[in-house]
Amino acid sequence: MLRRHILSLATLACALGAVPAHAQTSAPAAGAYPAKPIRLIVPFPPGGGTDILARLVAAKLTEANKWTVVADNKPGAGGTIGITEAVKAAPTGYDIVMGQKDNLVIGPWLYKNLPWDPTKDLTAVAHVAYTPVVIATSVNSKYKSLADVVAAAKAAPGTVTYGSPGNGTSIHLAGDLFEKAAGIKLSHVPYKGSNPALMDALAGNVELLVSSLPSAMGQIKAGKLRPLAVTSAKRSSSLPDVPTVAESGFKGFDVSTWYGVLAPAGTPPAVVNTLNAEVNKLLATADMKAAIQAQGAEPQAMSPEQFSTLLKNEYVQWKGIVEASGARIE
Repeated sequence: MLRRHILSLATLACALGAVPAHAQTSAPAAGAYPAKPIRLIVPFPPGGGTDILARLVAAKLTEANKWTVVADNKPGAGGTIGITEAVKAAPTGYDIVMGQKDNLVIGPWLYKNLPWDPTKDLTAVAHVAYTPVVIATSVNSKYKSLADVVAAAKAAPGTVTYGSPGNGTSIHLAGDLFEKAAGIKLSHVPYKGSNPALMDALAGNVELLVSSLPSAMGQIKAGKLRPLAVTSAKRSSSLPDVPTVAESGFKGFDVSTWYGVLAPAGTPPAVVNTLNAEVNKLLATADMKAAIQAQGAEPQAMSPEQFSTLLKNEYVQWKGIVEASGARIE
């Protein structure tokens, strides 16, 4: 069971501010979009899974279409500050955001004062990829398998530590769900982003790392991080030799996260459809598929309507998971 986390959001409230109604803006002329650089807001620090995929999408859109797409990191408050900036932007298609499960469908149930609803104040543009969570440890660790972790945690409850990108993230909640499935108690150490958690796991300051695969894949490939299990129902194509949590003795365990491009509500359908078509074209290319899979993620194209349905369904589903966990950020 998660401990209740009570954090001050005074600074967050100032950063977020009230979200004003979108100013009335005229849609770009047919065929004119984009007529200037596009800013792709990244709601997390450099180096994490969201940042890696956002920069890949920005670079490939620029390369394929001779557009100028610039990734702009706006981290803070579990990714909700960057989403807020996107919500407040003019709905013209020139300010878009790389969102993911944490800040879109989990954050709103943690941060009760958020001035937006992801299903009403954002437009789903293009789903990009999904990825399992990985449970890993330093290559120098004594843990060789998930069974080793479970045995140690049962022998000394609360002494085995794991790092995550932060309280209440889908990664953290995946760790909490694993504790419940295994009937063990771990000690959660939250960080401000994936990279600090990764660095401390490599240094041995925390025994385990619970992370998105894109954030951890570089160090796994370098042989510095030992993956023990992935949390998806099926093995990752990027790590075919790594068992799932379900295969490790916990049938039915299935937790993954996803990433996608969104725009402010009211963005013209023609712009949304243009962006969706171009992102989906990229996802169909062999080099883009390989680049995404190299990061431990799986490319997955959707129409705006399909992505919107995913967002709405998971927004409802994760409300119950967050409430059951006891996690709360006031």
